[in-house]
Amino acid sequence: MGKFIIRTVPTGYKFDLRAANGETVATSEVYQTEAACRKGVASVQRCATVAQLEDRTCQPVTQCKNPKFELYQDKSGAFRFRLRSRNGAIIAVSECYSTKNGCLEGIESVRNNVNFQENL
Repeated sequence: MGKFIIRTVPTGYKFDLRAANGETVATSEVYQTEAACRKGVASVQRCATVAQLEDRTCQPVTQCKNPKFELYQDKSGAFRFRLRSRNGAIIAVSECYSTKNGCLEGIESVRNNVNFQENL
């Protein structure tokens, strides 16, 4: 069972989505208030299960409408994803994955774990 963890950081609030095994599969940007952070959690819950996958590692890139998961390779060659809301804002990002398949599994983990609200 997954869970969202809201935490304070020096500049505001962030959330992490943790899978049942305790691994963080997505994290948020910094929000100035806890209420705004909770709205971010709700946005992830609404968007993640319906978001399409835009694979930016394949050429040509087939653009998807928001909400969407964008899978990409960073400058170091690691695979990452970001979840964009309906308005195009980035609402969650992943950690680094060494393989594309691992990143795809991370996206599936987000989809499977977003509807739990423990530890908010």
